[in-house]
Amino acid sequence: MLFDFTAMSPQDTYKLLVSTVVPRPIAWVVTRSVEGRLNAAPFSFFNVLSGNPPIVSVGIGPRAGQPKDTAANIAATGEFTVNLVSHALAEAMNVTAIDFEGGEDEIAEARLTAAPSSRIAPPRIAESPVALECTRFQTISLESGQAIVLGRVVAMHIQDDCMLDAAKLYVDTPKLDLVGRMHGRGWYTRTTDRFEIPRMSPAQWAARKTATE
Repeated sequence: MLFDFTAMSPQDTYKLLVSTVVPRPIAWVVTRSVEGRLNAAPFSFFNVLSGNPPIVSVGIGPRAGQPKDTAANIAATGEFTVNLVSHALAEAMNVTAIDFEGGEDEIAEARLTAAPSSRIAPPRIAESPVALECTRFQTISLESGQAIVLGRVVAMHIQDDCMLDAAKLYVDTPKLDLVGRMHGRGWYTRTTDRFEIPRMSPAQWAARKTATE
């Protein structure tokens, strides 16, 4: 079926996008307000966009027509951490997704630990297997009130037992046991079901075509 997004409501286009663009990695974003209050919230409109410079993107929608604490804090301070969510932390992540009153410390509510960052003021979540320290690279403000934040990664923390060889930067990715966002209000997926397809060179592809002709 064809769906003409130019003739559809934002609610309907959103429904189709989140039902098909899956799984989506989760950015568990921690920010600190100018007054020093911490905020933690998960966002699934997230991905890495560039390696040089190292850039990640996070889409942050409004709340009741106003910027969420995450967007407001990033706009005011220019700093945030992105913590990745393991299966063991999924329930705690869900706690931080509760629509608390502004200024509530979601990290404390979820009984998590705020650990100091190395280059920026906002802390990371100590229990997270991977945390990215980010500074704001650019913010794209949309008419809908959504903010697309591009962050430059200035430091990364990876749990020691998830490194196969730190000198060679070999990460034990399966051991991270990360989860991704699926469709609906509560569906997630794990990264435990994997398959491998080696990338082919032009010569290998030509040989395969010859063998099947």
